[in-house]
Amino acid sequence: MADVDERGRVIDAIRRRVSPDDAERAAMREAVARLTERVEAEVAELPVDADVVRVGSTARGTWLAGDRDIDLFVRFPPALDRELLERYGLAIGNAVLPEGHEEYAEHPYVTGAFEGFDVDLVPCYDVADAAAPRSAVDRTPHHNAYLRARLDDDVAGEVRVFKQFLKGIGVYGSDLRTRGFSGSLSELLAVEYGGVASLRAAAAAWHPPVAFDPEAHATGSHDDPLVMIDPTDPSRNVAAVCSAANVARLQHYARAFLDDPRVELFEPREPDPLDAAAVRRHVERRGTAPVAVVFDAPDVVDDQLYPQLRKSLSGVRDELDRRGFDPLRAATFADDRAVLFVELAHRRLPAVERHEGPPVGVRAHAEGFYRTYDGGGDGTDDGDHGTTYGPFVDGDRYVVERERPFADAAAFLRSEELFAVGLGAQVETRLRDCYEVLVGPSVAALCPEFGREFGAYFNPRP
Repeated sequence: MADVDERGRVIDAIRRRVSPDDAERAAMREAVARLTERVEAEVAELPVDADVVRVGSTARGTWLAGDRDIDLFVRFPPALDRELLERYGLAIGNAVLPEGHEEYAEHPYVTGAFEGFDVDLVPCYDVADAAAPRSAVDRTPHHNAYLRARLDDDVAGEVRVFKQFLKGIGVYGSDLRTRGFSGSLSELLAVEYGGVASLRAAAAAWHPPVAFDPEAHATGSHDDPLVMIDPTDPSRNVAAVCSAANVARLQHYARAFLDDPRVELFEPREPDPLDAAAVRRHVERRGTAPVAVVFDAPDVVDDQLYPQLRKSLSGVRDELDRRGFDPLRAATFADDRAVLFVELAHRRLPAVERHEGPPVGVRAHAEGFYRTYDGGGDGTDDGDHGTTYGPFVDGDRYVVERERPFADAAAFLRSEELFAVGLGAQVETRLRDCYEVLVGPSVAALCPEFGREFGAYFNPRP
């Protein structure tokens, strides 16, 4: 393990790199002031009382040098009708950001550019209790106030180092594509441990599930690898979106830093893309049978798309496993098209499969099994179950060898049976419209669109 001084030198170097300088801080303050003034002027024209609050990392002094995000929330009275909140929120956003565009989460908001900064203008309800929000975003001002009260300049500097570490190892972001660590979760963890050094050392030794409850007020249990009870809402886990794989990645790289501290761990790495020839070489070398279901990606935001892709991939992989094709690994890719990619140990299987019945001694079930399959026995077609051999006794139970419905994985994927595996709703719609199945070396045809994804797949890292 490296000594403390060596780790400290790396952390100090990263802190200097990611801390905004005086000029950047001044530009941020001035832009926020002008933007807030414009929003307040629009609010003043409304027939309802509302105020403007700045939230997010730039409000808490934890943003990284070069980040250009400003988040302003317009808080409306809780009694205001939801339709009016949305209408007023969009009217303010479109007036202040005339070149912006509307986005949709739980309710619509406006995002756009202002003096070189990326701005989100979000309406919410000014609820007194974050545990009783009228919309999901109503908690955000409460989170902001809680963290601002606990983040001084020293801790904020520690947070920036930790955020950069999470970015470097590819686990920063609470979107449903990444399923990593949000900014607020990062800050809560840094506050919990009092700094990045102690946080990293602790993470290296975690035994998930790991739970934190800063206010000691949790009202329920959570089945997640990492639990951080929301200090403003005792029923909510701030870390609920964080996947087990990303918790494990944090642990791996925390240990890597302790053993060999280096700035490279803080620098995001894009995999080198593979060309078609390289993919074909990997497939040949591995001796496996990759299959790819390729279709037009549903026209939805990533937070809707990726859960559906993962659900669909899980359904396809599990069914291929159940049918005996032995999936080795699976992945999903998306751009204009989407891909469900499964690498199989076998593309083709024997025409028959072994099917075990109950022990002969379990009379009622045994007799029922025997009657079901009795008839062929000699490898002929019994009509109901295709070609069967048996029933015969093997050990203490009845067994048949019966015709396999699909001896070829590709044939299964091209059949109507694909739609019985539990697909995401919009994925299923796209598949019913049209899809293609690529098998073996032919998956290399996807390289122009997904070369980097193949680079990551065939060069897997923690």
